[in-house]
Amino acid sequence: MPVWDDLVGQDRVQAQLGGAARDADALVTAQANGVAPPDASRMTHAWLFTGPPGAGRETAARAFAAALQCVSPDRALGAEPGCGFCDGCHTTLIGTHADVEIVRTDLLSIGVKETRELVRRAQLSPAGGRWQVIVLEDADRLTEGAGNVLLKAVEEPAPRTVWLLCAPSIEDVLPTIRSRCRHLTLRTPPVDAVADVLVRRDGVEPQAAAMAARATQGHIDRARRLATDERARARRATVLKLPLRVEDIGGCLKAAQELIDAAAEDAKQASEEVDVKETEDLKAALGASQGGRMPRGTAGAMKELEDKQKRRKTRTQRDSLDLALSDLTGFYRDVLALQLGARSALANEDVRDAVERTARNSAPEATLRRIEAILACREALETNVAPLLAVEAMTMALRAG
Repeated sequence: MPVWDDLVGQDRVQAQLGGAARDADALVTAQANGVAPPDASRMTHAWLFTGPPGAGRETAARAFAAALQCVSPDRALGAEPGCGFCDGCHTTLIGTHADVEIVRTDLLSIGVKETRELVRRAQLSPAGGRWQVIVLEDADRLTEGAGNVLLKAVEEPAPRTVWLLCAPSIEDVLPTIRSRCRHLTLRTPPVDAVADVLVRRDGVEPQAAAMAARATQGHIDRARRLATDERARARRATVLKLPLRVEDIGGCLKAAQELIDAAAEDAKQASEEVDVKETEDLKAALGASQGGRMPRGTAGAMKELEDKQKRRKTRTQRDSLDLALSDLTGFYRDVLALQLGARSALANEDVRDAVERTARNSAPEATLRRIEAILACREALETNVAPLLAVEAMTMALRAG
């Protein structure tokens, strides 16, 4: 498969990256042959990919990284870089290429220590003779100190080093960094395109693919999970029942607690297996005895791992809550569409009865206030308000709306 096949509904971005990959290939070829590089080039050393959740920022960055590392002999015959078959493309896409570092985090932030290690890596010459590529999938999670460390590397890049930064919006990246990057904005993919890729790549039945793509409004990763994971469908069904359960104070408080408990269970299931493996691997590396007794001086390393696992669990719980709030927002958006007489298809067609009932029993102004209450809850969670308090305030506002 060509490297761009998983980049759904981004023709403009694909064309720009394809042109840059061609020019990058020309630069490497010229240097290898000892001739002057082309006068003009669409290639640059730092890129910033932004776009709404699910647009495919990380997919675009990885595809571009693969195209930069493409070693297909067909390039000499005029073929586009990014064949998807050669060793350069394949190892980049599966994450094993020696010259491609893909950085993502399950934690709340990326600190100075990790960023300094990335900058050190970026100073190395490419082992394969093409490009040293650093893909930072969560550039929005850099702390201020980490951002300042990264700035120096972006200002004075090593030869043939490329930074590919991903963030939800340009405002999520320090102005000094984004001003030194070429900015590409991705859009939310069309629902039909997302459904098509679920059928073609993941083997999902067309009807289930269409439902998942419509319910997630073009968010590719969420659509895939909804179409293939029974637990995800059960969680969504529970969330979409909430608007009918907040008719009194008791119902509001109970619904809030259930949302928090479900998010905590999601975080536990997601981290439990990983945590056990990480702990066992570290114990083995530190020389634990057969009975599990740790050597002297290793308590600090074990404590550091426990802290990391705790922060990751907190991040996972917040992400699970955010997903539930996104589903709720989509529900009330459908309610508002019916109240205003819109003829477009509902995102939550599978719960149309509940949407219609809510629409009949309230006014558009009340629906807007409910959507605002959900957005306020998301903002409160981002500022570290206690999750239960934030969700309780939201459910009470849904009732009062």
